[in-house]
Amino acid sequence: MTSQTHLAIDGYVDTIPAPGIRWGTATFDLIHSPTDADRIAPDTPDTVYACTTGDPRITQALLTEIQRGDLLRVTGTVIQPDDPTDPALLTVDAVEVLEAAPAPVLYDLVLELWGGYAAVFDADRDTVPVFTVDGAWVGEAATPDAILDLIGVYENGGETR
Repeated sequence: MTSQTHLAIDGYVDTIPAPGIRWGTATFDLIHSPTDADRIAPDTPDTVYACTTGDPRITQALLTEIQRGDLLRVTGTVIQPDDPTDPALLTVDAVEVLEAAPAPVLYDLVLELWGGYAAVFDADRDTVPVFTVDGAWVGEAATPDAILDLIGVYENGGETR
């Protein structure tokens, strides 16, 4: 028999929240790490909760504002499945962001679009590869300043490298 408990859990978002199987719902995994090191065995594993919510405000926040790595306090009803290897199921009633994860930043590669063209800026290279947005190779510009000239040659049927 499964048991139900209403409680609040602090944990990190492990999967990016996604729309649930029913309209207006969202799902995500939350990892809760044991906090009382004095009362638990050192090799006690983290607990993974498979979370879901049907509250429209929480669903909206999860799908637009919450990202992987955010530290949340979620309140809801936990159901422990009969199989102990399955994650506990948590139906979320309330969410509070305790700490936002740092925004992911790409330092090495930047993709920039010009209409139907894309250029890939790589911090480790001086040249700039250019493609159509459909993936066709246009060529490699010697410098960022030469990209528009390269596109012009490509559009006029000229040879590009």
